[in-house]
Amino acid sequence: MNRTTLSLIAGTAALAAVTGFATLNQPDASGADSARAAAELPVERTSLLCPAPSTSELAETSYTSFTPVTKGTGADGKAELTPAAEESADPATATPGGKTSGKTDGKTNGKTDGKTNGKKKPAAKPALTPKAPGAPAVGTTTGGDAPALLGTAEGSSAPGWTVQQTTEVPAGSGRGLQGLACSAPDTEFWFPGVSTAADRSDYVHLTNPDDSAAVVDIALYGKDGALETTVGEGLTVPAHSSEPILLSTLTGEKQEDLTVHVNVRSGRLGAAVQALDEKLGGDWLAPATDPAPTQVVPGIPKDATAVRLVAYAPGDADADLKVQLASPSGLITPAGHETLHVKAGRTISVDLGDVTRGEAGSLVLTPTDQSVPVVAAVRVLRGKGADQESAFIPATAPVGTRASAAGNSAKGATLSLTAPKGTAQVKVTASAGSGGGTAVSKTYTVRSGTTQDVELPVPGGLKGNYALTVETLTATPVYASRTLTSTQEGVPGFTVQTLPDDRGTVSVPQADEDVAVLQK
Repeated sequence: MNRTTLSLIAGTAALAAVTGFATLNQPDASGADSARAAAELPVERTSLLCPAPSTSELAETSYTSFTPVTKGTGADGKAELTPAAEESADPATATPGGKTSGKTDGKTNGKTDGKTNGKKKPAAKPALTPKAPGAPAVGTTTGGDAPALLGTAEGSSAPGWTVQQTTEVPAGSGRGLQGLACSAPDTEFWFPGVSTAADRSDYVHLTNPDDSAAVVDIALYGKDGALETTVGEGLTVPAHSSEPILLSTLTGEKQEDLTVHVNVRSGRLGAAVQALDEKLGGDWLAPATDPAPTQVVPGIPKDATAVRLVAYAPGDADADLKVQLASPSGLITPAGHETLHVKAGRTISVDLGDVTRGEAGSLVLTPTDQSVPVVAAVRVLRGKGADQESAFIPATAPVGTRASAAGNSAKGATLSLTAPKGTAQVKVTASAGSGGGTAVSKTYTVRSGTTQDVELPVPGGLKGNYALTVETLTATPVYASRTLTSTQEGVPGFTVQTLPDDRGTVSVPQADEDVAVLQK
């Protein structure tokens, strides 16, 4: 075949490729096309990852799946949750030192025996089968063998899909209520507030949803900077598997407050930290929002008896932050904690005590002078003496267009809303119940600089659990969190989940066929 024939074939193929697909129109100089340059359309596929809930044989875990009804979706859609592969015993995987650090000795003390027989159990069935949009689905499991779950939703089930994982552990290390909103895979995660102290067993759970292995680096930063780690770099997480890594196996240093940075070199992962305390219960620590000069930690329970703020500055410059509490009456400055100095590359913590003093509150951190990105989270205690329980609230992004929180019951759920920069209006919808009921909505006004614990609308004729969907009606940023509470033998169990934008829609550029590009 000669060169002329090859050129003719290549040109014909190029023409077919261009005319067969949409191409972007170049806007005119007046910018008339800019307003219609992109449309917000529902996403067509969503992935969620749920880590293994517990290793305690006493654990009782419930899952709630929910997709809000979204305009513009078709009639077809489905969602499913499948068990991840069992943790590997291969020393080349993410488990440090060849030990399966997520496996326990059968006791509820959170300690591991580091042994495995290398055999895989038969694949477990999913904990629940998601329903159509607008109706939550629930499922339960017991014991310490529940696997991590890999979730995929398509079509009408994809926009705003959320899965809540809530576990009750009545005794042992980490006893109390542990809750987590299953998260989408990503490539970078920040966890301020973890610990390698003697009373803590903190595990970072890494879940790989893809067909190929992922490679990840884990770095720890303390009060004096980066900690020396033994096997923190180049860890491999096999395809379709989940690996719990005990942080204290990565370093010999014992520090009360640390920041963990998980950086995925190749592939994608879901990541969450399970923090288990011998005396103060435990909970999941979700990733904090991306580093930024201003951070908001919404929804600190009004009956909090102790609040510890942990912050980290990942750049090369120190950060000086103004610390404020958005209370029901407005922004106030905690006495003795007006500002916070965060040295570059170091983690700092400060005890704020019972900063909320019986009222709803959210922490607002803003730069005093130079804008330097930081990450932040708080650890909250409720109860007194031996009856204390702990939970974590990371700094989060605004609700944006819409966010949902599943797994609410008729009692024991609180929604906190805060608008640090201006008065905002918010629409809250309580879905139908998992066993029946009628959805109901209510609109709230959140005054500038305040936090409001709203009285939740309850679905009519509620049966089972329901989901809350929060939609902002004004341009003012609103931050939100949902608290679940339960009391077991006098211990005030609780867990808090933030509500960032569900990313249920995506900007799609205006496009048309344009063969004129062949002439340019």
